[in-house]
Amino acid sequence: MGPLVPDIISPNLNYVIALIIGGLFGMILEQAGFSSSRKLVGLFYGYDFTVLRVFFTAGIVAMIGVLGLFHFGLLDINLIYINPTYIWSAIVGGLIMGLGFVLGGYCPGTSFCAASIGKIDAMIFIGGAFIGVLIFTEGYPIFESLYKSAYIGTPRISDTFNISPNLFAFILTLTALITFYFVSIIEKKVNKEEVKFIRINKTNIIIAISGIILLILSVNFIDRKTYLLRLVQDEYFVKSYPLKEMSVDELAFRLLDKSEQRLQIIDFRNDKSYSEWSLPRSTLFTVDNLFEKEPSQFLRYRHTDNLFVADDEMVERKMAIVAHKMGFKNIKILKGGLNAFKKNILEFEPINEPKTIDEQWLNRFRSRAKVEILELIKKNKPSGPVKKKQKRALGGC
Repeated sequence: MGPLVPDIISPNLNYVIALIIGGLFGMILEQAGFSSSRKLVGLFYGYDFTVLRVFFTAGIVAMIGVLGLFHFGLLDINLIYINPTYIWSAIVGGLIMGLGFVLGGYCPGTSFCAASIGKIDAMIFIGGAFIGVLIFTEGYPIFESLYKSAYIGTPRISDTFNISPNLFAFILTLTALITFYFVSIIEKKVNKEEVKFIRINKTNIIIAISGIILLILSVNFIDRKTYLLRLVQDEYFVKSYPLKEMSVDELAFRLLDKSEQRLQIIDFRNDKSYSEWSLPRSTLFTVDNLFEKEPSQFLRYRHTDNLFVADDEMVERKMAIVAHKMGFKNIKILKGGLNAFKKNILEFEPINEPKTIDEQWLNRFRSRAKVEILELIKKNKPSGPVKKKQKRALGGC
C-alpha cells in the first residue's frame, strides 16, 4: 500500500486492505485467463498478447496514479521503496525467469492464481520455485559476487534523461499504445486473421484527441512541490501574502514563561547555523520536510503555535506560505527574523535616560530577557533535525 499523506490509511488497516486488494487482484487475473498456461506462453509464441496488454496497462495506471496522488499532496513519494539495481544479477535473473516462464507456463504470481483453482501443473511449478529459493539461499555465498555486481543504485529514467516525470509518463503511455497496435497485427497474422493496418473510427479518433490533450498536460503539469516553490519566487507575492506575525518581545516572553507548552519553533536555517546556537523548543526543518509524511505530522498538533524562524524574514515568509498552501494551520513567522531577535533581545543595549514608561518597561524586560534567554540557549541541547522513524516499506512483485 502507498504511504498516503496524511494517514488516510493507518498501518494496521494497511494490511487488511492489502489482503482484500490481493484477493481481488487474484480474481481479476483468473478472469483475464491468467490461470491458463497456454494463454500465458502465448506471448512468447505470438498468438496471444494478453499478458503484455494487462501488465503494461497495470504499470501505466499505477504510474499515473502515483504522479497524481503526489501532485495533490496525498502521497509521500519519498517513502516509496525502489528496488536497487544490480546489472548482471538482473540480466541473469531475467533470463532464468524468462526460461522458467516458457518451460513452466507460469510466472510466480500467476502460478498461485492457477493453483488456487486446482491446476496441478501450477502446484508443481510452485514447488519448483520453492526449491529454487532454497538453492539460492543455501548457496548465497557462492552467488553473492554475481548478485551484487554492477550496482548502479536506484536510477530513474526521467532523471537519467533529464526530463520531467510527467513527460516520461506520457512517452511511456504513448509507447504502450503503439506497442498494443503492433502486437495486435502480429497476433492476427499468427492466428491467420484479416489484418487492417489503419482503422479510422470514432473510438480511435477519441483516443488520438485524448493523447494530444495528455501531451499538452504532461508538459505543463508540474508536481505540487515544484509549483509551490515557484510560487514563492515572486517577491511581491511573498511580501503581500497575509501571514500571522510574532514580535521578538512576544517570543522572548513565551520563552521565559515556564508554563508555556503551546509554542513550537521551526528553524529553517542550515545545519551549521543551527548547531552554533538555537532557541529552546526549536526543531531544525528543511523545505523538503514540509512535503514528507512523518515530519509534516509535527506541524499538525492541535492547539499549538508553529513559529517559523530563519535569519531573514523573507525566508520565513516563503516557508510559511508553502506550509499554508499545503493546509497547515497555526503558522506564524518571527517579525524581522532571528537577526532582529538577536539584535533586539540577545544583543540589547539599554536605552540611555528612558523618557517614557514604555521605554522604561522595554529596558527592564529586554535586559532581563537578554540574560535569561542567553542562559537558556547555553543550557539548551539542540534537538537537531526533525526525527524520522518511518522507513521505506520493502515489498513489490
